[in-house]
Amino acid sequence: MSRRPLIAVPARFSASASALRYGADVAARALLDAVYAAGGEPLVVHPVAPGTGADDAEVAARLWYADGVLLPGGGDLAARWAGQETHATEYDVDEEQDAFDLAVARHALGSGLPLLAICRGNQVVNVALGGDLVQDLGDRTHRHVVQEIAVRPDSVLAGVVGTAPSISCYHHQGLGRLGRGLRAVAHAADGVIEAVELAGAQGWYLGVQWHPEDTAATDPAQAGLFRALVEAARERAYASS
Repeated sequence: MSRRPLIAVPARFSASASALRYGADVAARALLDAVYAAGGEPLVVHPVAPGTGADDAEVAARLWYADGVLLPGGGDLAARWAGQETHATEYDVDEEQDAFDLAVARHALGSGLPLLAICRGNQVVNVALGGDLVQDLGDRTHRHVVQEIAVRPDSVLAGVVGTAPSISCYHHQGLGRLGRGLRAVAHAADGVIEAVELAGAQGWYLGVQWHPEDTAATDPAQAGLFRALVEAARERAYASS
């Protein structure tokens, strides 16, 4: 396949952006740069979920072209999606964004699309699979933190980043009860789950709580996460061509 694998990245809503007169759909440049550097073509997708309900079939039809999906970080996921009570620390909640991301996660997992879920994206997948969230980690500070984590040596993740990578964290929500088929494969020193894998996944899947795009330009281990996604997407594209 001569073309770059196409990686769908749901946009994030922003109240404003430089030189624009309206609210914006945005994606972190570092994230898109990391996908591109790994050999993928990142395509930012406009989230649509009228009335905070997303039609799964419509979302699937919109992603007909995708060879892989990257669910990025962003604001908090509304507590109600996991049947939980709203927490005072919630911020930047947008239920249309939530509903769209949840539908994207269901489509990717159900159709075997390679999926890398980062921070909020990891939480979205957990909730989509029936899990819930720690609504606020409290004193277990994971905002603006660079730390070493312990990765299970028998995991797919260990083959990409090693068993003791240094990671860049920015999150105050965390994974609580794990969703169907998920297993924790990395933890911080304070016990917070930092990565999960999905047993029996139809396609390639990794979910990480940290932001590999923060250091992908200088850390080959973090860049490896994006390469692994792109290579899985390339293999899927070959198989379907």
